[in-house]
Amino acid sequence: MYKIDTPISEQDFAQYFEMRWKMLRQPWNYPLGSEKDEYEQVSQHRMIRNHNGDVVAVGRIHMNSSDEAQVRHIAVDKEYQGKGLAKLILAALESVAREEGAIRLVTNSRQISIPFFESAGFEIEKEAPNEFGKLKRQQMVKRLSSPNTILLHPKWCKTLQDTWYETIPISEQMGIKIYQYSGRTLETRASLNKNINLHGTMFAGSIFSLATLTGWGMIFLQLKEKGLVGDIVLGDGNIHFHKPITMQPRALCNIESFNGKFDGLLKNKKCFIKLQVAILDGDTPVAEFSGLFGVLPISEDAEEQLS
Repeated sequence: MYKIDTPISEQDFAQYFEMRWKMLRQPWNYPLGSEKDEYEQVSQHRMIRNHNGDVVAVGRIHMNSSDEAQVRHIAVDKEYQGKGLAKLILAALESVAREEGAIRLVTNSRQISIPFFESAGFEIEKEAPNEFGKLKRQQMVKRLSSPNTILLHPKWCKTLQDTWYETIPISEQMGIKIYQYSGRTLETRASLNKNINLHGTMFAGSIFSLATLTGWGMIFLQLKEKGLVGDIVLGDGNIHFHKPITMQPRALCNIESFNGKFDGLLKNKKCFIKLQVAILDGDTPVAEFSGLFGVLPISEDAEEQLS
């Protein structure tokens, strides 16, 4: 029975990188250190140990964009090949990609590895740059979907997502995405790797931004539900932190947290909505955001342009 581990300590990483070098660089006479690249600090790493504690399989994944994750450096010790360890590593990395909100998983595969990735659902898309300038590779792609995602009114959700990315471009760089919308609850997620600080946790400012956009987004979607339009602005926001985020940043806003009504918009008057957003690290609550948003009436000319 083999178990997936995440390297944490300096010793863990030393053993992890040594395994990577031994299998992927030493055969071509490359020195120690050549197994590392500039993406190590923004990647997630997984490994498998044997009963003696020796690392016998490794793999890495990092986000190329908010939608795309790249698998690299899967390697299994020769004595342990044929036992399904590469599939265990790949499955663990794919799980990370799904949690990060990726909808596309890519890898640059050598010819010898193509059957392995094809068996896992990857397809060849195009030729990739040669490794070491001589080893031919193919870029392979697997499209991901989340069977647990509920997305009521997908067109509204797409409009909201596009609005964030077009008017607040940094939100796309942060990997903030709508994950679920049920009509009563909006869940968003962000990429930890794109918002990580020197302590290996999520920036407090990024958490505040995720919470603010989630509350803003919930009001946007509730206006759609009621057939109303309005210009949404944040009047005041407070957040209380309890624990750092080290895994999967999530934000949840429930309709039950709303305090306020949209009736004023019908009289061409502004209205105010108070709400709460729960911040989680995976399934662990780590912070609460309270926000006061103003919703301003939009002129008829502007409303026609939006419809």
